[in-house]
Amino acid sequence: MNIRKTVARVAGVGAVATAALGLFSTGAANADTFIPLPGGEITQTLSDGTVVTIKLVGESANISGSMGATPVHRNAWVSASAQVQISGDTSATGGKIFPGYVVGCQVTIDGGNVNGGASGGVSWDNSGNATPSASANSGANLTLGPGQAKSFYVLDQEVPDDYGNESHKTRNKFTGNSGSVTWSDETIGLNGCAGYAQARSFVSVEVETDNVISWVTLWGQPFSLG
Repeated sequence: MNIRKTVARVAGVGAVATAALGLFSTGAANADTFIPLPGGEITQTLSDGTVVTIKLVGESANISGSMGATPVHRNAWVSASAQVQISGDTSATGGKIFPGYVVGCQVTIDGGNVNGGASGGVSWDNSGNATPSASANSGANLTLGPGQAKSFYVLDQEVPDDYGNESHKTRNKFTGNSGSVTWSDETIGLNGCAGYAQARSFVSVEVETDNVISWVTLWGQPFSLG
């Protein structure tokens, strides 16, 4: 079985679930700043003919003054809906969607690669492909210094394991040919960043067929946290 990774520069994701998220801004602002984001759409054909289409719609961020009320505290609410469609000559019967964000302090995160060494929740290769980490936590209350970046997942699903015990998943698993994930006004706080802060959404989708397991990573547009 071949394993292939593909990367794209727009963000999207599929499965029905609500996510949790928050961001930070450099200076304390008294008024909220609403940032509409363009979202995006991408279609990728895998090596066995499977066609994966991902859309990100209704994406936005609302930056507000942090309760910390200092230049090193940021706060934001983020919203979006990610949708996945599988078609073509394929044996795929579903997939897994891992939506998340990368947050950086004085770090460039506007390319496929995430400079500054993004860590925490996602493993990144040199081409900007994102692979979920088994120890990843969802949500974010981050502390970053200059030149640092961290990534985290939006989802935290409580599901029983094989023995009936509680476990947590950072993905939404769907069956059939389509899935989606929607999150609304999810919060994050950033502490410790005295410089320019930036965030960017991403969605990693795993599709498995009889012939291939493929990861497709989709990126949203970077936006300023202040």
